[in-house]
Amino acid sequence: MITLDLVKQLREKTGAGMGDCKKALEESGGDMQAAIEYLRKKGAASAAKRADRVAKEGIVYATVTPDGKRAAIVEVNCETDFVARNEEFGAFARAVADAIIATGATEGDVLWNYSLGDKTLGNMRDEVLAKFNERIELRRAEYLETSGTLAAYNHAGNRLAVVLDVNATLSPDNQTLRDIAMQVAAMNPLYVRREDVPQETIAKELEISREQALREGKKPEIAERIAANRLEKFFQEQCLLEQTFVKDAGKTVADVLAALGGDVTVVRFRRYALGESA
Repeated sequence: MITLDLVKQLREKTGAGMGDCKKALEESGGDMQAAIEYLRKKGAASAAKRADRVAKEGIVYATVTPDGKRAAIVEVNCETDFVARNEEFGAFARAVADAIIATGATEGDVLWNYSLGDKTLGNMRDEVLAKFNERIELRRAEYLETSGTLAAYNHAGNRLAVVLDVNATLSPDNQTLRDIAMQVAAMNPLYVRREDVPQETIAKELEISREQALREGKKPEIAERIAANRLEKFFQEQCLLEQTFVKDAGKTVADVLAALGGDVTVVRFRRYALGESA
């Protein structure tokens, strides 16, 4: 006999609705573990029905290994802010990032079959689907390795995250690395250094500035100087190493790195903002 207490126990374990819990217990002959598995499968099956719904809320999260050699950054989406702020959803997003670091995979069976002890990451996903009845998806993810050091920064609210890669062996908790990762989050540079800017982008910036100056009635030689000055400003705004350091306006990011000694520099960075175009 399926008692109310049994239904409540299953609801407590899974977060599924009372009706779903009752049906799961009936279908599994009152076996709690079988009922949980039934709900997991039901959650996975229901995902297809949610495919036409938009998952635009969620979490971005970055993490690194204690030695700073491996990192993952993910965006996991759901439909509502209510679910995005739920600790169980947050735990799932963090588990995805941890599994990516452990496996090096960002999709497919290798990722979703990763063992979390008593269940797989895929099982955890199915439980979250069943509990919240929302479309939940891993929208994008990256796995990074380095011979230097990777550092991570997660902005409050989990809507913005950064992974920073430098060429030196330091602690991933190094305050300077954290500050520069925060700089990437706040100032959103497009490139690490001016040498990374494509020539076609430089040519376009010069052309736009030159034409603006000519339309303002400037002589061609003056227009060229104005265009060159505006290109310098573009480099200072869009290249991380040339940006003014947010915590000390008297320094650039390159100055801050130089204070670490040696030839420490940024190799690359990844910045995820919730909902942005990938």
